[in-house]
Amino acid sequence: MVIKNITEDITPSNDWELYSLSETSRRVRMSEVGANIGPQGVDMRSLYRQAGVFSYDPGFANTASCESDITYIDGEKGVLLHRGYSIEQLCETASFPEVAWLLSHGELPTADEKAQFEKGLMREAHLHEQIRNFFNGFRRDSHPMAMLCGTLAGLSSFYGNQGADQRHKITPEEREESTLRLVAKMPTLAAWVYRYSRGLPLIYPRPGLSYAENCLHMLFSMPEAPWEVNPVLAKAFDKILMLHADHGQNVSTATVRMVGSTGVNPFVCIAAGVAALWGPAHGGANEAVLDMLDEIGTPENIPAFMKRVRNKEDKTRLMGFGHRVYKNCDPRAKLMRNICYEVLNELGIKHDPRLELALKLEETALNNGYFISRRLYPNVDFYSGIILRAMGIPSSMFTVFFAVARTAGWVAQWKEMLESKVGISRPRALYTGPAFRDVPEKEKQS
Repeated sequence: MVIKNITEDITPSNDWELYSLSETSRRVRMSEVGANIGPQGVDMRSLYRQAGVFSYDPGFANTASCESDITYIDGEKGVLLHRGYSIEQLCETASFPEVAWLLSHGELPTADEKAQFEKGLMREAHLHEQIRNFFNGFRRDSHPMAMLCGTLAGLSSFYGNQGADQRHKITPEEREESTLRLVAKMPTLAAWVYRYSRGLPLIYPRPGLSYAENCLHMLFSMPEAPWEVNPVLAKAFDKILMLHADHGQNVSTATVRMVGSTGVNPFVCIAAGVAALWGPAHGGANEAVLDMLDEIGTPENIPAFMKRVRNKEDKTRLMGFGHRVYKNCDPRAKLMRNICYEVLNELGIKHDPRLELALKLEETALNNGYFISRRLYPNVDFYSGIILRAMGIPSSMFTVFFAVARTAGWVAQWKEMLESKVGISRPRALYTGPAFRDVPEKEKQS
């Protein structure tokens, strides 16, 4: 089949026609769907109605599943915008709560909106006391993401029953309330996951601390010795959260939108996003980077490791390099590298073996024709694991805090999906199994 732009016989000129090359030629009219920047779209909905065929795009890599005002990515130029603001400017001038507000409301908050939002985050940061009992059902060695996913879904039984009844439509007020609760409660839930796995007493959020400061306080404080706020580390952690807040229609975000399209409780939607994020090809990549560095060991072993990566028969992968979208440098990686130096300098770590190994690995890859030709540049995961480990956060918790950050984007995407009123998501499949056939007769038993 061939798709071409119509310029002569149909007005307006942003309509398209599809010509079938099969024996019975069919013409299908489709319209162009505009975007403010980036690739334009073609509305394919008439393809099935008029021609009886599906568009085919395995993995949806070339399919726009929705219209969105939230995040724009230009993979060729290495651009990431949230509501039109570059990630570089936001990282320099805003805080994570401000970006969370921006994602959900379209504009950066005024001073009064910021104060009210941060006050609301503090008020809603506490969890229902019965949530403590949930953890007793988990083994102490359960994976933190399993505990996070389970307890987060369980929160739907405490905070509203929105969407559980098909007759109930989630109101704008309920969307705002759920957005605030989810962003507020995720750090507490994440910290409790960590504390439970270590057999430590659970710590509550402390008034007067910022969002990032409370994350670290609930992780590292003890009842007899509250965590002393280190402004450099708190600021670095705030930036790390910001750099992971949203990234367009990735697997976990698409999952939240799809599950949310059924009208289910928002806590369940975000739990579905957590489950999708868990995979090593998505949110678990920064943990895989540290595992790779540990496997390499020393700079002297890099050439042999790179040889294995280039060997198609070998399954060894260069973790932390390349991205499904970015074909140039990931803009978040540059910012994360700067944060890495800030944290290590603050902690007095002059010679971190992992960082030195990472820098040497980066230098080797960026000067190797094999990786240059494949446009494999460091991504956001390459440095984030080094930072988190230096701050005392174990690698098993990396993806958990990725989920804490990404919740800001998930709830914004969830709200946008509901407000678009598109309806339930329902992808199709090209059936490749057997055609009609009869069930064979059963053999008679003697």
